[in-house]
Amino acid sequence: MSSPLVVAVDGTSGSGKSSTSRGVAERLGLRYLDTGAMFRAMTWWMLRQGVDVHDADAVAARCGEPEIVSGTDPLAPSITVDGTDVAVAIREDDVNAAVSPVSTVPEVRGRLLRLQREVIAADGGIVVEGRDIGSVVAPDAPVKVYLSADPAARAERRAAEAGAADVEATRESLLARDRIDSGRTTAPLVMADGAVHIDTTGHTLEEVIGLVVALVEDAEART
Repeated sequence: MSSPLVVAVDGTSGSGKSSTSRGVAERLGLRYLDTGAMFRAMTWWMLRQGVDVHDADAVAARCGEPEIVSGTDPLAPSITVDGTDVAVAIREDDVNAAVSPVSTVPEVRGRLLRLQREVIAADGGIVVEGRDIGSVVAPDAPVKVYLSADPAARAERRAAEAGAADVEATRESLLARDRIDSGRTTAPLVMADGAVHIDTTGHTLEEVIGLVVALVEDAEART
C-alpha cells in the first residue's frame, strides 16, 4: 500500500503559508495541518497555567500535560486544548508575544513532533505547514515548498490580517521571529533539501496556490 501524499510547506512569517496551504488542500481534496497552531496552543496552555515561558526548564517539565488535538479540514481548521476550542485565543497578543520562547524548548518540539507525525500518518493525503516540515517533521515528503516574501510585503499582509495600523512595528516583529526561528538549536527554520523556493511577493494568492498544485500534480505523475 502506498504512503499518503504529504505536501510540506515551510517558510517565513507572513509569506502566505497558511492561505496557500489551505487553498492547496481544498483544491486537491487533501487534509490540512497547521503545526504553528500547535505551538500556539501549547503556549496558550502555559500562560493559563502561570508557567514562566522564559524558563525553559519549567516549560519542559510541563509540556507533556496538555491534550492538543488538531482538526484537518482546510475549510474549517480547528484546534482544542483539553477539550477547549482555542482557535481564536491562540491568535491573541499574549500568545503572539510568548510563542517564540516556548517554541525553542526541545522538549516542546519533541512532544509536538510526535503529535504531528501521528496526524500525518492517518488516512488520506495532507498539506502540512510550518517552519521545519520538510527538514524535520516529514523529510521524506514527495513535495516540499519553501515560501518567502519581501519583508515589507509580509508586514503589510500580516498587519492587514491582524487589523494593525503600525506596519513598521509588524515588520520588526516578523524579522525578530525570523531571527529566533533561524537561530534556534533544535529544528531551525531552513529551506529543506529538495524544496522548491517560491517568492510570493509578486504573486496573488491564487497564483501561488496554482504553482504548488502544479508541483503536486507533477510529483504524482512521476510516481
